[in-house]
Amino acid sequence: MADGKYTWRGGFCLEVAPVPNTIAIFGASGDLSCRKLIPALFQLFKRGLLHEQSRIVGCARSGLDDSSFHALLTKWIRGNPDDVREFLRRVHYVHGDYDDPAFYQAIGAKLNQAEREAGGAPGSFGRIFYLAMPSALYSGIVDHLGSSGLTKEDPSGVPWRHVILEKPFGRDLDSARKLDRELHKTLDERQIYRIDHYLGKETVQNIMILRFANLIFEPVWNSRYIDNIQITVAETVGVERRAGYFDKSGLLRDMFQNHILEMLALVAMEIPGSIDADSIRSEKLKLLRCIRPFDPKHLEKSIVRAQYTAGTISGEAVPAYTDEPGIPADSDTETFVAMRLLIDNWRWHGVPFYLRSGKRMKEKTSRIIINFKPIPHSIFSPVKAEDLTPNQLILNVQPEEGLRLTIQAKQPGPKLCMGALGMDFKYASILEPGETMPDAYERLLLDCMLGDQTLFIRNDTIEHAWSLLTPVLDIWERGDGGPVPPLFHYPAGSWGPKEAEILTDMDKVLWKNETD
Repeated sequence: MADGKYTWRGGFCLEVAPVPNTIAIFGASGDLSCRKLIPALFQLFKRGLLHEQSRIVGCARSGLDDSSFHALLTKWIRGNPDDVREFLRRVHYVHGDYDDPAFYQAIGAKLNQAEREAGGAPGSFGRIFYLAMPSALYSGIVDHLGSSGLTKEDPSGVPWRHVILEKPFGRDLDSARKLDRELHKTLDERQIYRIDHYLGKETVQNIMILRFANLIFEPVWNSRYIDNIQITVAETVGVERRAGYFDKSGLLRDMFQNHILEMLALVAMEIPGSIDADSIRSEKLKLLRCIRPFDPKHLEKSIVRAQYTAGTISGEAVPAYTDEPGIPADSDTETFVAMRLLIDNWRWHGVPFYLRSGKRMKEKTSRIIINFKPIPHSIFSPVKAEDLTPNQLILNVQPEEGLRLTIQAKQPGPKLCMGALGMDFKYASILEPGETMPDAYERLLLDCMLGDQTLFIRNDTIEHAWSLLTPVLDIWERGDGGPVPPLFHYPAGSWGPKEAEILTDMDKVLWKNETD
């Protein structure tokens, strides 16, 4: 640090500038597009990372035109009015029905027009088709895109055609496989960008650099030195406007199949041969294949599910899940899941991984906690080894991205007094005044423009994640009359059900909560 600021000693930026491209956003008038995608593209524009010839075309059912679409977007874009006007000059709109072939002809015409106005030949730019809409529409839209020739590439792959898909990628193993088959009727795997916004967060991206660019961490990143690893994704909100989707999905589908297992893979995978997308994604897949399958006869020893009841969050009373608008009074959908899993390989033999996620919890936090083993012997008599807090590395994913390393150190003073010292780093501390943390969608959109699939999920990874979780879902939802594991309850504003402690008690470990 210098003058209270972190300083960089040399730096390497591995990015290259994107080529001219045109971005067609389906569901452009919807919440995701207005709240996240368009603002992210605006920030890329401000940072000089959106090619000056690039154009954006909104595609949706809403009967808007360019002018009314711009008026809608100004409610969400924050910035200098001159910058906003210049950005919106690059934004166009076309409306129609997603099942109507004429809609796709109109989209193609609008893309050609936008590229021509930007100084390029029609069809000469790379094109991104972002499907910001329910996954049930993916197959139909992709089929129409293919039939209209919009996703067809030159044999050389230049200019390219990329399609971005939001989760969920299926509801279970069979539906994921079906969706994959339908997509590949039109698209090559290299054209498909399955997005998980968690992978765009700075701390998640930093996991690989932390592990593989620092010799002080990787030699101890194994079962010899690490006691356990915890991943927590906690939300204070309930289902909000997603009641219809969430009650049919549940927390396990919503968070574990994608966000949490992807973070686990980055934390635990072996060192890839290089930084290229396929090398990294192949190591993630290898790691997932090493996860020990859950024992269906003793599922309660590995997974706990629960649903929130009425409670208080930040001094405000909140209703039970079954009293939320749009939720059936007899719903047995889980809003909390905790699991203990093991990875059967040399690196992680015997190390328990504790994963949990829930809604209406005490605090909003996403973090990865690496708990190291205690020292084998203390020379500081009468202090015993078990009296000393083991080293701990916390990777804070949100809300404040950064990391915290806990070590033992001498306390200032003439006496030999020691205690745990927390060394904190927050990404916000290195920002310039007025600068904000880039949104995850900025990085992911830029990567798609650059043709970099590293932070996007490959089809075989999705399939294996579902192969781990589908047997659990089948037991929870079984209709064969067999025993169903209990659905526990926890008050809103807590850290989940007390039954989740069963998973950690067997290893004499405690969940690490934010308030600890």
